[in-house]
Amino acid sequence: MILIPSIGLLKTVLIAVVVTSLSSCSRGNPIPIKSINNSLLRSANSHRNPSLGNEWLGTLALRDGRERIELINLLNGRQVPLPGLNRPDAQPISVSVNAYGDRIALIRQRGERTELLLYRRNLETIQFLDITPQGIPRHVSLNGTGRVLAIQVSRDGRWDVDIIQLPR
Repeated sequence: MILIPSIGLLKTVLIAVVVTSLSSCSRGNPIPIKSINNSLLRSANSHRNPSLGNEWLGTLALRDGRERIELINLLNGRQVPLPGLNRPDAQPISVSVNAYGDRIALIRQRGERTELLLYRRNLETIQFLDITPQGIPRHVSLNGTGRVLAIQVSRDGRWDVDIIQLPR
């Protein structure tokens, strides 16, 4: 024997499912971290292209009329120095920080050249990364370990995504 539920019962079950789904969505509303948002990020400077590591925030910040890459320690709310990274003759386009804040992948424009780079903060060194086949990088995303990189690349009028394994 096959039981067919009544339309009223189906409506009741459907309403219960929808209400349960909606109430579960509203339980975990996002809460801004005021100590960081109100101090460093709400300054007179403009921040864009955020990249979040465990306790690190990498951004492009407009300071003194030019954009630069900034790294912020979220535990103490302080900006971390990045010696050798921000050049006066370069315009940063995209930035990504790994979970530990020791590797920063970036794309910058220098003259007519668009460069893909890896900055190692503990060594204060910059490594140029080649894109094969050739293309123009536009956006970069570094994984948590800092060992794998995803890059949005323009080639022959189309957008590709390349995944690159990085050296230690």
